[in-house]
Amino acid sequence: MMKTRGCCASICQCFFEYSTPKILVIRSFKVGTLNRITQALVIAYVIGYVCVLNKGYQDMDAVLSSVTTKVKGIALTNTSDLGLRIWDVADYVIPPQEENSFFVLTNLLITLNQTQSHCPEVPKTGFDCTSDRDCKAGSRDTRGNGVQTGKCVKYSAVDKTCEVLAWCPLELDKEPPNPPMLADAENFTVLIKNSIRYPKFNFNKRNILPYVNKTYLEQCVFNRITDPDCPIFRLKDMVTEANEDFQTMAVHGGVMGVQIRWECDLDMPSSWCVPRYTFRRLDNKDPVNNVAPGYNFRFAKYYKNGNNEETRTLIKGFGIRFDVMVFGQAGKFNIVPTLLNVGAGLALLGLVTVVCDWIVLTCMTKKNIYNEEKYSYVDDFQLLSNETP
Repeated sequence: MMKTRGCCASICQCFFEYSTPKILVIRSFKVGTLNRITQALVIAYVIGYVCVLNKGYQDMDAVLSSVTTKVKGIALTNTSDLGLRIWDVADYVIPPQEENSFFVLTNLLITLNQTQSHCPEVPKTGFDCTSDRDCKAGSRDTRGNGVQTGKCVKYSAVDKTCEVLAWCPLELDKEPPNPPMLADAENFTVLIKNSIRYPKFNFNKRNILPYVNKTYLEQCVFNRITDPDCPIFRLKDMVTEANEDFQTMAVHGGVMGVQIRWECDLDMPSSWCVPRYTFRRLDNKDPVNNVAPGYNFRFAKYYKNGNNEETRTLIKGFGIRFDVMVFGQAGKFNIVPTLLNVGAGLALLGLVTVVCDWIVLTCMTKKNIYNEEKYSYVDDFQLLSNETP
């Protein structure tokens, strides 16, 4: 019975216990130096990094963006297949408009006067034959060019392949011309129009800045030193800034990234909010892993000949696709993040006392004296029992 009463009394004392901080002033060069250095570090972190560098006093918003492009330039070619030919923007920009990107044709392989007829398949694995038994009528192969007729015919004096119903003559699998046919494409220019919006702050702007007039726009070409705000770019300059050679890249094609970055401090004048342009190559150009390099696709132009027969010119086009990517954020003073970061800084200052207390009570030579002075106990239950007659 006595044990039960003692246990209940102990539980009651623990439940009704209350702790209050006790201020203990320690005059020590070591502890005082450690305390001030730690406080200085916390204050430097809050002011220098959180408030100044990271702008913790600002509310932030991500950019919304739209991009349109317009390419200009003329190229001249003289080949045995096409003769002397002028290429303008309607010929080499395919398709005319894309979302946040544009493609410029720089090289091509042409197969002229194709008609739907019968012809021998191009020699490759799975299409060679010695007799009709090796060819299956109606067979389709994604690696082939048409539907097999079931006949084995001569492709050349030494090769025989399965006959196919296809667009004949078939395209030959060969390397593109080097140097590229449209080598003049390096002098083409592109106007990139970029409009941005920060909806949280109702802020709008575009990369054609307010001071840019029509006369300037007709004459300028982007240059980091002389014309950093001009939105018209020479294709060769863009590729060169990515540490690439335009003529080399134009042979097999590739993918370029045009990065537009808007970092805007809306506590400052709006004229300070301007785009920054960078360029880099996006596709793989590893000299070891060089299977299927570059960027290419096929398209055709269709005609009717004098016999009202449909014919086409097949073009395997190689070129450079430019992807325009817009990044950015804006910040503006707001009392809420300011108070949150100030409060976090004050909480960190409170931790300084905890750290110093731990060091004093565990590492100092006089830690027992400090411990006795730091913690003391007043037991009302004991006092009441002593006062009872």
